[in-house]
Amino acid sequence: MLIIPVKDGESIDRALKKYKRKFDKTGTVRKLRARQQFVKPSVQKRKQVQKAAYKQRLQSQEEQG
Repeated sequence: MLIIPVKDGESIDRALKKYKRKFDKTGTVRKLRARQQFVKPSVQKRKQVQKAAYKQRLQSQEEQG
């Protein structure tokens, strides 16, 4: 359960922003979406390797350019 301390005189909009930010950091929605469909471990590993290679390629292009 998320607890958001709200100061006196603080607007509801600001409190909602704090709540949304904290909720995003917990990763609850990401976990739910991942559990909706089973993905084989080999496929997960392949995606991770591809993502790492992509990030590395971007980083090397940034250093060169």
